[in-house]
Amino acid sequence: MKNLLIVVAILIVIVLMGSCSYNGMVSKDETVKAKWGAVQSQYQRRSDLIPNLVATVKGAANFEKSTLVEVTNARARATSIQVDPTKLTPESIQKYQAAQGQLSTALGRLLVASENYPTLRSNENFTALQAQLEGTENRINVARLDFNDAVQQYNTTIRSFPANITAGLFGFHQKGSFAAEAGADKAPKVSF
Repeated sequence: MKNLLIVVAILIVIVLMGSCSYNGMVSKDETVKAKWGAVQSQYQRRSDLIPNLVATVKGAANFEKSTLVEVTNARARATSIQVDPTKLTPESIQKYQAAQGQLSTALGRLLVASENYPTLRSNENFTALQAQLEGTENRINVARLDFNDAVQQYNTTIRSFPANITAGLFGFHQKGSFAAEAGADKAPKVSF
């Protein structure tokens, strides 16, 4: 009888630990999804600003058409890639990040090329949109950092003992996070 009580007590402790771990994992998983939503929201904000930027540039200068077409095409590619928050694998994050990186590159070329057009640089609308894009890029960076932090906490939880047992039983898998783009470790060269 005494052995049975000990076994029952151990089982109760295991069940309680497992349920606490499970609830913690669910909470962290939901946090990751919420942070992913914030990242997408900031990318959407940038995507929404781009048509205004392109229209302003077109209206203010006889600008290099290929640059504007490239920005428009990059925006279309970036908005066509959607990642399901329940499937935040490293591969899906990398694919999403690559499309957003192409858009960032195209915007960078647009802003650099605008240096050749003094009328455009002095245009209030262009200056305001440029400031909005800079602010948006900062917001995107903060949202990505918050997302990576949430992913790190989640991944640490599901890989730690004894939570890893509960994670395995209930199908919690590691999530992917944002990583620096290739070549980001080198400072950009600025020349005039």
